[in-house]
Amino acid sequence: MNGFGLSYIALASKNVAAASRVLGDLLGLQRSDRRFGDSMAPVFAIGETAIAVFETDDPFLGEGARAGVHHVALAAADPHGMAQALTSTGFRAGTAPGGGIALDPAQAAGVRLRLAPALGLGVGRSVQLERIDHIGIASADNQAAIGVFCGQLGCPLESQQTDMETQIAVESFTSDKYGVVYHTRPPAILGGLRVAFITAGDCELEFLQNFDPNQGGQVQHGSAGNTRQDQGAIARYVASRGPGLHHIAFKTPDIDATLAKLGEAGVALIDRKGRPGSRRARIGFVHPNAMGGVLIHFVERA
Repeated sequence: MNGFGLSYIALASKNVAAASRVLGDLLGLQRSDRRFGDSMAPVFAIGETAIAVFETDDPFLGEGARAGVHHVALAAADPHGMAQALTSTGFRAGTAPGGGIALDPAQAAGVRLRLAPALGLGVGRSVQLERIDHIGIASADNQAAIGVFCGQLGCPLESQQTDMETQIAVESFTSDKYGVVYHTRPPAILGGLRVAFITAGDCELEFLQNFDPNQGGQVQHGSAGNTRQDQGAIARYVASRGPGLHHIAFKTPDIDATLAKLGEAGVALIDRKGRPGSRRARIGFVHPNAMGGVLIHFVERA
């Protein structure tokens, strides 16, 4: 294959009404209700793809769905033909709930993938949101993910980086005769993430791999996040659920204004102002309770 576009991203929410309020009423995305199998779900066009929001117990998701980003649907004009092409290269494809086609997540770095025709909603955007910036994936092995999505599926590798939080100690030697001398010790690494961005459609898949498996940071919801907390969240996710879809991020032209708008509307936030993030960006997270258990954040970058 030579890369692919995205049909939609499915979110499993414990409160579809609350999630729809955030995406539609507050962030300004246009809503349309669409049928998926025997289910109806609100759909929000964003960039060249769309977000579909389902209750966690919706039959279209299958049994045992947890709140969060549930699956990514690759755009396929002929899903069965695309499935045959993929199985000829070694992928395992099966019937998904609702009669669709799903690929084996064990062969896709833990990512649940389905094949579906494009929804034909056109390009969606609002004053607050331009498009999906990336889909965050908790990863056990970034190089294996690159091998699948770039090597087998033909997606471009956008970039790789390491996010680290370090601590620097400064010693001082003060003498009444010789004055003060300062000495800086080498930085000590507290924690971090290895990150790989792979382009899919008009956004990226962001694979996040724990940099130090012995360090388990804590996420304190309601207070501003940091790199070490982000690392701890990914490490715990992989330990409890295994690798897989973790969050979704939206590109915004003004992150502080977007966060302020949500805060003023009573939406619980983790970050109230943008903080430094990957790819020279500023990022800010919304508390997952605001989306019925789905973790979202915003990205502002050139």
